[in-house]
Amino acid sequence: MDQINRACDFVIFGALGDLSRRKLITSIYHLERSGLLEDETKIIGIARRDETTASFIDKMKSSLKEFLKWDIDPEVWQRLAARITYVKINLDRPDEYYQLHDVLNLEERVTVNYFAVPPSTFGDICKGLSESRIINDDTRVVLEKPIGHDLASSIIINDAVAAVFAENQIYRIDHYLGKETVQNLLALRFANSIFTTNWDHNAIDHVQITVAEEVGIEGRWGYFDQSGQLRDMVQNHLLQILSFLAMEPPVKLDGDNIRNEKLKVLKALRPITIDNIDSKTVRGQYTSGFLKGGPVSGYNEEEGAQDESNTETFVALRVDIDNWRWADVPFYLRTAKRMPTKLSEVVIVFKQLPHNIFGKSNRKLSPNKLIIRLQPHEGVEIMMLNKIPGIDEGVKLQQTMLDLSFSEVFKVERIADAYERLLLEAMRGNQALFVSREEVEQAWKWIDSIQDAWAELNEPPKSYPAGTWGPVAAVTLLAKDGREWEE
Repeated sequence: MDQINRACDFVIFGALGDLSRRKLITSIYHLERSGLLEDETKIIGIARRDETTASFIDKMKSSLKEFLKWDIDPEVWQRLAARITYVKINLDRPDEYYQLHDVLNLEERVTVNYFAVPPSTFGDICKGLSESRIINDDTRVVLEKPIGHDLASSIIINDAVAAVFAENQIYRIDHYLGKETVQNLLALRFANSIFTTNWDHNAIDHVQITVAEEVGIEGRWGYFDQSGQLRDMVQNHLLQILSFLAMEPPVKLDGDNIRNEKLKVLKALRPITIDNIDSKTVRGQYTSGFLKGGPVSGYNEEEGAQDESNTETFVALRVDIDNWRWADVPFYLRTAKRMPTKLSEVVIVFKQLPHNIFGKSNRKLSPNKLIIRLQPHEGVEIMMLNKIPGIDEGVKLQQTMLDLSFSEVFKVERIADAYERLLLEAMRGNQALFVSREEVEQAWKWIDSIQDAWAELNEPPKSYPAGTWGPVAAVTLLAKDGREWEE
């Protein structure tokens, strides 16, 4: 049977948790609505609460009503509900996993186990599945981040999973890789000669990657304070976007080739250590301020805050890639909480022309920019100079924008959520959009060096009022190179 068209037993561990309710069940609903689930595919929810299948189905429908942006289609829901089964299992009790023998069909369907639970439980689940003998060579596991909080803890978690499953059975999620615009990077770079031949140090001046969040800690102060913005966002999301932007063309669009090229980029990142930490990084923490016209608390005043903390909520980095393609092209990364707007975008700033023949009307020519919007309003913009229409005094130029908004260009009803794509690819056995163990550990190795340097420096984060674009030092990070953030 064709691997891509095999039905699945899709098992969700932590099926009553927030991730399952917010993202997984809504994504599965849309896959059902789009006709992308195989006829015999089953959805099995696993949690430790006393529930029947009927009560679990009722809870999933309530979750859809709460988080789905569309009205529930009765026919779609009827089809989906018929697929759903609930099994109560305590994850640290291997003897309870035998219950899955009654609902899984290893011969007819591929089992895809989704771990929507804390990574500390991954080893227990793998042990339970193995001892109950309900896995085979086709069984897959999907791991939610974070895979550890540093290299050492990442190795422990990966080793626990690898004791039962081979690397080609493991799918590590970074939901940014499922975003339509991140996928479009492959098309932009490798299907259009205008970009393919101008994607290196000869044409590009620098690259900016911004992931800005309006929200604060949202009641997760205890978790976030142990993590911080560098570990929470840069280690996975921003480094994955950077890898897609900077990698060499893969031989084929398959998992091994794409992931190998991304790994080469991570290995080429110039280390940031105590010797250059001041000139390459800015860390900040938001104080009280105003956002959307109303007051908001500072980080140390948030619900659940305990002692005065120096954990960063803002990170800006200058990243250098030591290879031929990107020699002397800085990548500026910025991510923070409590910024003026929610925004994820990439700005490719091209080099200015060596000579300006329009000097009489335009003393300085603005550089061309390629702006890739990941969220909101996915799309691509090209900033360029055009002549202002008129017959009066010579050629006057004005900066204009060519806007390729996905929703406008393709007239689609909706852009699929990243999780929809990732769940479907896991069901189909395509690892191209998932992260390899080597990538995770190489990223942690680079991030750990920054964390160690900050700890040795022992300086508090620079403050910035909530609702602003971060500390002044972040502006200086680019200004000293003669550049500025795109805002």
